[in-house]
Amino acid sequence: MHGFIRDAARKRGVVFDRPVAALIGGAPPPASLLAGMSAVGVTLTHIYGLTETYGPASICESQSHWSELDLAGQADRQGRQGVAYALQEGLTVMDPQSMQRVPTDSATVGEIMFRGNQTMMGYLKDPEATDRAFAGGWFHTGDLAVLEEDNYARIKDRSKDIIISGGENISSVEVEDILYSHQAVSAVAVVAMPDEKWGEVPVAFVELREEMSASEADLIAHCRGRLAGFKCPRRVIAYVLPKTSTGKIQKNVLRDAVRSNAIDALHTG
Repeated sequence: MHGFIRDAARKRGVVFDRPVAALIGGAPPPASLLAGMSAVGVTLTHIYGLTETYGPASICESQSHWSELDLAGQADRQGRQGVAYALQEGLTVMDPQSMQRVPTDSATVGEIMFRGNQTMMGYLKDPEATDRAFAGGWFHTGDLAVLEEDNYARIKDRSKDIIISGGENISSVEVEDILYSHQAVSAVAVVAMPDEKWGEVPVAFVELREEMSASEADLIAHCRGRLAGFKCPRRVIAYVLPKTSTGKIQKNVLRDAVRSNAIDALHTG
């Protein structure tokens, strides 16, 4: 929805003459969307949570000194997480095995964890799943992140969405963010494709903007100029992405198509 607003405002040359504030959640927002909305006068605040935390349970609380940065710098910080809601005792990123907090080095990946009065008590009639979810006394979200120097968390991926290629971890969110920065891309989803040599490689599904075009080679080249080579998608498929009723992209549908070798049948561009 925010993408539609941004694109419509750009097309009509509209910049809102009064400050507009809105929330965005469901997935880590691409920096290009945050910057694009800011350019038309809309400030987006990223919220994060799960059903098990009764919906949003943390927020990217903006800091006053961020306003000194350019739009790209502001968008980079606004796409993170870090400030728990009042009823949460804690929000942190930890190694799920050692249950130790990861260092604030922007590189060590851990799992986002919550605990507090806004976190569920457990799964109904499923004590084993409850015990797994609360191993070590914290609720394990299944979302992977790093901690940055200012203690904000940058979400990297769902644990099931991480692509392991030749022993290297690739964040699908990172690849998607780069593709979103291409002017012709309206929506994108990156999933793992089986590969005999590397185990898995990234494949991207993209929706292109109306009256705009970009070839598969164009989009791969766009990634190669901004990502390490092993992170670049091996295929880019033009496709109308499957979404839920709330607009969330259904990556499971795309994964099933990839695993059944049916991706060429999905090609629409």
